[in-house]
Amino acid sequence: MAQGMTTDWASGPATGADVLAAGLRAHGVTRTFGIPGTHNLPIFAGLSRSGIGNITTRHEQGAGYAADAYARVCGQPGVAITTSGPALLNIAAAAGQANSDSVPLLVVSPGMPLGHPMLRSGFLHEMRGSQRLAMAQVAGLSLRVSSVAEIGVALARAFGYFRRGRPGAAYIEIPVDLLDAAGDSSARASGVPVAPEPEPAAAGPADVARAVSLLRGAGTAAIVLGGGARRAAAECAELAERLGAPVVTTANGKGIVPESHPLSAGVALHSPAVQRWLACRDVVVAIGSELAESDFWRQPTRLGRALVRIDIDPDQMYSGQTADAPLVTDARAGVRQLLARLPPRPRPDASAQATARGLIDARDAPNRARDARWVPYLRALRQVLAADAVITSDSAMCCYYGALPHLPLGPEGRLLHPTGFGTLGFALPAAIGALAADGQRQVLALSGDGGLQFTIQELGTAADTGRPLPVVVFDNGGYGEIRAEMAERGQDPRPADLSTPDLAQISRAYGGYGCTAATPADLAAAVREALGRPGPSVVVIPEQSS
Repeated sequence: MAQGMTTDWASGPATGADVLAAGLRAHGVTRTFGIPGTHNLPIFAGLSRSGIGNITTRHEQGAGYAADAYARVCGQPGVAITTSGPALLNIAAAAGQANSDSVPLLVVSPGMPLGHPMLRSGFLHEMRGSQRLAMAQVAGLSLRVSSVAEIGVALARAFGYFRRGRPGAAYIEIPVDLLDAAGDSSARASGVPVAPEPEPAAAGPADVARAVSLLRGAGTAAIVLGGGARRAAAECAELAERLGAPVVTTANGKGIVPESHPLSAGVALHSPAVQRWLACRDVVVAIGSELAESDFWRQPTRLGRALVRIDIDPDQMYSGQTADAPLVTDARAGVRQLLARLPPRPRPDASAQATARGLIDARDAPNRARDARWVPYLRALRQVLAADAVITSDSAMCCYYGALPHLPLGPEGRLLHPTGFGTLGFALPAAIGALAADGQRQVLALSGDGGLQFTIQELGTAADTGRPLPVVVFDNGGYGEIRAEMAERGQDPRPADLSTPDLAQISRAYGGYGCTAATPADLAAAVREALGRPGPSVVVIPEQSS
């Protein structure tokens, strides 16, 4: 996209809020998530004048998670608006989560005035230190502007950051006195700068040749997919078939290759048995993954005798395991470069398919007794939900032990899971963001009772949308994973216990619906009904049932 022009302001010089709104609209933003506050009211006025809608959440953390999920589903950056001080700190956890999962999330807030004294003055929402520096600890880009003219430039830098290489969270702070201040009158004529849409550079020919040589000479191969491979689903499936290579994914890579595909071993990189198998492959191709502790669920182990890595971030070629053939490019371009130089392979490869089935068994066998509580309910959900449904999950046992390995998906569907940073309370507000991103797809939130109560107030936001939203909650009376870890250490686990309120009744109090589901059949019936009912429907599965 080239330089843009805008006429959001009727006449005269543009204010800071006008420039912000014009810049957002010029970059394709049509909706934001956030809460009006004393210092950001000019921003909301500018958004309204520019025709940019806003979903008002009950808490800034919820706004951040909703904007994160919006970006994951529609592929465009999510934008969250907060006010200064405590509101910004409220959204910091969500910004950290988006940055960890390489999600383009833009947070915009007012800051202290330009002439604000360095010493404490008692100004409303005043922080002891710098908001910009605080957000720099959780965001990949953190900027504070010092003039109206810089607002458009900062926006272009943020969207340029999203568009070149590996994205993450970005923060822009605008001094509160600039929001109503008039800038240079030439702004009306010159418009606002717009970040270009760069074409991904191809991987170097020598690196591609090295990767092809390794793959041609390999007796055994495997593929590991992370979230960065999502836009290359068809190409990754083709590569697996050409190589006769079973496919293992991280949590964020779930469903990129259909989990019904005979070469798919599903979300299995965390399995010790699968890790041992990967270590023995001649070549492993890792696409769009950090290969980090959060992917392995322990310290990373070696993948293959040789490693081919495809990643848009050059730094990933040296993190964890150094690549023997580093292809620095986006996933689709990199896989296509390999496919162009690899010979076709007869299909189907019965041996590779049998290996993939064996990997699933190796992944599941040690945990069958533990996972048995969730699997029947997840099967019931799969029967009710459309193939392209979006499921949002939480850092809850029913999600990482249950849905990640046992709720099959294809590339048309999505499971949005907070990996890496591992925040709680993601599922419900993320579901609201997913609903905003796509008006046609079914959306379901999956959580535990502990995680849901981090952001349970967003049931009110869900009710405001008027869209059907089943919220399925496995109630184990507290923080079940922490309780188990405490018991393993010989500690008293009672601090992890919670007195769980009537979650169904809370949903009804917010104008939604609520019920319990004692059996998988009950769950299927309740979710089927919820998908046809406006607003949130909390379906609680009691501990004794699960």
